[in-house]
Amino acid sequence: MGASHSRREDLEISDSEEEDEDYQTEEEDNYEDAEGERSSERRPKTPSSIDDVEAKLKALKLKYSTPHNPNLRNAVKLYLHIGGNTPKAKWVTSEKLTSYSFVKTSRIGDGEEGDEDEEDDDDEGKDSWWALKVSSKIRQKVSSELQLKTFADQRRVDFVAKGVWAMKFFNDEDYKVFVTKYQECLFENTHRVEATDANKLKVYGKDFIGWANPEAADDSIWEDAEDFLKSPGSVTPLRTNQDLREEFEEASNGGIQSLALGALDNSFLVGDSGIQVVKNFTHGIHGKGVYVNFDLGNGNYSGGSSLTHSTPKKALLMRAETNMLLMSPITEGKPHGKGLHHLDIETGKIVTEWKFAKDGTDISMRDITNDGKGAQLDPTGSTFLGLDDNRLCRWDMRDKNGVVQNLANCSDPTLSWTQGHQFSRGTNFQCFATTGDGSIVVGSLDGKIRLYSINSMRQARTAFPGLGSPVTHVDVTFDGKWILGTTDTYLVLICTLFIDKDGKTKTGFNGRMGNRISAPRLLKLTPLDSHLAGLNNKFHNAQFSWVTETGKQERHLVATVGKFSVIWNFQQVKDGSHECYRNQEGLKSCYCYKIVLKDDSIVESRFMHEKYAVTDSPEAPLVIATPMKVSSFSISSRR
Repeated sequence: MGASHSRREDLEISDSEEEDEDYQTEEEDNYEDAEGERSSERRPKTPSSIDDVEAKLKALKLKYSTPHNPNLRNAVKLYLHIGGNTPKAKWVTSEKLTSYSFVKTSRIGDGEEGDEDEEDDDDEGKDSWWALKVSSKIRQKVSSELQLKTFADQRRVDFVAKGVWAMKFFNDEDYKVFVTKYQECLFENTHRVEATDANKLKVYGKDFIGWANPEAADDSIWEDAEDFLKSPGSVTPLRTNQDLREEFEEASNGGIQSLALGALDNSFLVGDSGIQVVKNFTHGIHGKGVYVNFDLGNGNYSGGSSLTHSTPKKALLMRAETNMLLMSPITEGKPHGKGLHHLDIETGKIVTEWKFAKDGTDISMRDITNDGKGAQLDPTGSTFLGLDDNRLCRWDMRDKNGVVQNLANCSDPTLSWTQGHQFSRGTNFQCFATTGDGSIVVGSLDGKIRLYSINSMRQARTAFPGLGSPVTHVDVTFDGKWILGTTDTYLVLICTLFIDKDGKTKTGFNGRMGNRISAPRLLKLTPLDSHLAGLNNKFHNAQFSWVTETGKQERHLVATVGKFSVIWNFQQVKDGSHECYRNQEGLKSCYCYKIVLKDDSIVESRFMHEKYAVTDSPEAPLVIATPMKVSSFSISSRR
């Protein structure tokens, strides 16, 4: 299936203002029925936006043109989006005049009535949260899951609450009051302290106060970092006059669990019972008819087995992509593994089963990754990195003297802990990634993102504060200048560049950034797209396009949410003058993206290595894996 732009967000009125009636629905299933009741054949052509409606009514000088009661506090007009992504999708007026309030309560989304302006009094001893209440139809906790998007020029906000809603304010002051109060409630719900300047300083720290007050942040470093894109001969990123065109679609031999892309000849689909080998082409990946079966239960490894034999969830290519390390979770639903199966791809054999151990005690790891962005291409590589909740380390498949272990005579091979640190408590590491030179970025449960140099894993050179949501995946550009963190409801893009006291430009991996730190930018779905993606679908595995050479630049970002693969233009995200950022409140959020929609939930979306980009394309092909299929898309100019 092809790609699409983010949907149209202009408020389109289903009927003229005089004929409009209150529209009530609480279930998604009712949307199509309601659409049928308002057939376009039974109404005249309608104005394109709410502003057009109001202008026409004023021109007619109708005495009832604005049903605004000046005595109604927090008055708004409420709209509901119906029809989903069908051709009949539209906004309808839910209530021509209603009001909103922020209520502190422990009862969220239950639809119960409560005092609009006072805190609920029957919740003593319970955790209470700020909730947004609109009329009797909406009562939702203030959080990033609301996906609230502001339109200052239209005095309007859109959000998700068991449907997609829009509120239109009757004057600028009312709009500003709402946005200010919403941000205060969001801060308090997120950080569990009142939104005062003193508390913001405690949460973010004096060096990152620009994160709490983005309008005062120094964004000049973002503009400086774009210079490389203006160099002659640079490849142009994906623009609106270009499409993603599906080139190949390959059925898998079993449920795909992970995707291991190679930079050389082959890539690999790791499934329930084996690995499917596919060939890399300039227009995507295509099957070779080769399948490596592995039976981890009985094994084709002669040594004794003490590891978990569930389907591997993590695959790591090594030694010029001739070997693969496979990690299986100890417990279903959790990533932690207590060892690795080592597969020789050329022979199709599991050659050994490695255990994780430190000081003679077995330990677990939640993630593994290569020493650097291009380390899988090193034919002699024997080391890789490991991460657990409170551990960051480097493992070596050689013994302590640097000699390759004699696995035939070793009944219980153990990896050597060669470098790292075991933190006492509280780090709650979740994910990590490496730059081209081996510097490490780590994401945590509290949303913090830490940068470690290649010389030390004990103390982070820079620690970016969390925005309140756990970081579930993290990536970094080859040169270490940009970090992309994944949370359930948004992506966060951070610039690590700073100018030191000698006037030299460095990254946060190489030195302490001081107080000249720019605010991050958020990448989000519009409320409508977020709703269409599904209630339980979350962002996962956001990544940059793939380069492994100094001087090469990543040009796109891709993330997965449900059946959507979402692609952002990296240059556009960095451009502070881009129209997407106009009239925004708080941290700049980019909503300009393309979507590839699949028929099934997507396991992973990744760009192939940049060497597979052809001359008439701005990017290497995009590979999208679902449990039963893998598809390749190339970027090409529209014909």
